[in-house]
Amino acid sequence: MATERRRHPSIQTEGKSVKDTIVGALQRFGRAIMGAVAVMPVAAILMGIGYWIDPTGWGANSVTAAILIKSGLAVLDNLGYVFAIALAFGLSRDSNGAAALSGFLGFTAVKLLLAPAAIASYRGIADYKALKGDAALEWASQGWEAVNEKNVLIGILVGILAAWCYNRFHQTKLPDFLAFFAGRRLVPIVTMGLSIVLAGVLYLVWPFVYNVLFQFGQSIQGLGAVGAGIYGLVNRLLLPTGLHHALNSIFWFDVVGINDIGNFLKGGETIKSAAAATSAATCPGVGVWNGTTCTVVGEIGKYQAGFFPVMMFGMPGAALAIYLRADKAKRKVVGSLMLAAALAAFFTGVTEPVEFSFLFVAPALYLIHAILTGISLAVAAFFHWTAGFGFSAGFVDMFLSSQNPLANKWWMLLLLGVVYFVIYLGVFYFAIGKFNLKTPGRGDDSDAGASLAEDRTYSSVASQVIAGLGGHANIDLVDYCATRLRVSVKDHLLVKENDIKAAGVAGVIRPSQKSVQVIIGPQVQFVYDEVARQLQGESVALQGEQEN
Repeated sequence: MATERRRHPSIQTEGKSVKDTIVGALQRFGRAIMGAVAVMPVAAILMGIGYWIDPTGWGANSVTAAILIKSGLAVLDNLGYVFAIALAFGLSRDSNGAAALSGFLGFTAVKLLLAPAAIASYRGIADYKALKGDAALEWASQGWEAVNEKNVLIGILVGILAAWCYNRFHQTKLPDFLAFFAGRRLVPIVTMGLSIVLAGVLYLVWPFVYNVLFQFGQSIQGLGAVGAGIYGLVNRLLLPTGLHHALNSIFWFDVVGINDIGNFLKGGETIKSAAAATSAATCPGVGVWNGTTCTVVGEIGKYQAGFFPVMMFGMPGAALAIYLRADKAKRKVVGSLMLAAALAAFFTGVTEPVEFSFLFVAPALYLIHAILTGISLAVAAFFHWTAGFGFSAGFVDMFLSSQNPLANKWWMLLLLGVVYFVIYLGVFYFAIGKFNLKTPGRGDDSDAGASLAEDRTYSSVASQVIAGLGGHANIDLVDYCATRLRVSVKDHLLVKENDIKAAGVAGVIRPSQKSVQVIIGPQVQFVYDEVARQLQGESVALQGEQEN
């Protein structure tokens, strides 16, 4: 992870609206949380290779496979720590290690203070595991068992707290006899104290919070395949705002016990847990309890599987339609852009370069895309076709997960993908022509690309983007996430979207007056590095993160 930030006293923050402040905070949160999500591919690769080596014993028949699978579990079984550390580090003013250490210590304190055994001791319960009847049900409903190393929600709360402590106290001075503990050394101390307070607050509100999240997750689960479809639809609708990460955390990680990614990647361990289950409460994740047995094969992964046909096949189909509908004189340029975007979607599951090429010029097409995504998840869940991913639903993750014992009829997702390629190609080709949509290469919209043009250097792209943002003096903050430059500007009237698009970027989003997101694609880090170089010495806050 490479991070750079420089902040100068002359940065202007006055005059920002409440909306700008909120949007800016959400942008920083989205970037920071991606630092935690970025470690997931490590677990996926290690465990995927392990299952390929030993597809039946899951490590029992091969020392090498066992080492790889256990190494992957080192990530999955400690996601609470990962999120606490990543958020504390990413949200701190200068991304300092003291903030990360504070996040680790804070999460450890909260986890231990709210552990089931600790809660039982506070309440005078000798053995909470021996509770029976209504007492056992009441205990389970409060969700204390979910307070563990894997609790992402508590990790997020502690990470934000630790970052706030760092930003507030890292320059605090103390009397001479306490000077050793001043400045950055004070931050872990303050964080620990406030973590105790946080644990006290959570002691009171956690049962309610857990119950609300649990009921929401259960309501979606209770809808079966339809629920998976609704999740897929909302996921795509939230993508332009970046808020899909919040939705994903409920279903993909261990916030309320669903943990679809974690349970899928664990494969054999999840199957063993299901075999040992004695009730619906002990049936892992979205496993189905029929009164006597817990079924996880064909169930775990249903909030992931339906994305594969869309990302691997649907998006390339859309890209081909956009190319075929481009003006003949512009097809060569549009073709190279769409080919790069389609290959990125197929192999890695990064779909934004394609999606943002039509999101703003044809929002109705994007709505259709969201609906088709929901249908894909519903179909896959209905037929129990499952596959999982550690990064995104591309070929690499499909290949790695195919030998996972929880992958069920995964090849049917490829057949569904072929159908989706035809559907996307047909729907997009018809709609673009019928309604004369100004997708890339049509009419005067020649500057809307799906990726950076091959003949553009990062230096020229960065220069054009800076100029379109109103120049050096108008830029307040620059950072980046997986595919986007995220910029705060001082005067929104100086931003020229067409000038930015002329750099060959995939699109421009304006979440608020003073927030601008420039959609770059997989090359975003290199563009950011060049932007940072050209802004060197200016009164601009620079922050970035290499995510994979």
